[in-house]
Amino acid sequence: MKKVNVYVTLRESVLDPQGSAVKGALHAMDYTEVQDVRIGKFLELQIEEGTRDLDQVVKEMCERLLTNTVIEDYRYEIEEAVSQ
Repeated sequence: MKKVNVYVTLRESVLDPQGSAVKGALHAMDYTEVQDVRIGKFLELQIEEGTRDLDQVVKEMCERLLTNTVIEDYRYEIEEAVSQ
């Protein structure tokens, strides 16, 4: 079993109104040292290894469903799942 962490962020060229709102709120709370905020999403997948290349499977999932590749970038990490 593998654990896959997927990080999705808006591309630099895309405006981030949520990030701007959070930055404004932080400044209002006197955290003026914050220069920029970008909001993204984090997905954690537990994947059973099969016959297909796991790296390719994760890439396909990201590009077909988990991200909007027109406006978002993604990266992922594959690691051993910790059994409990």
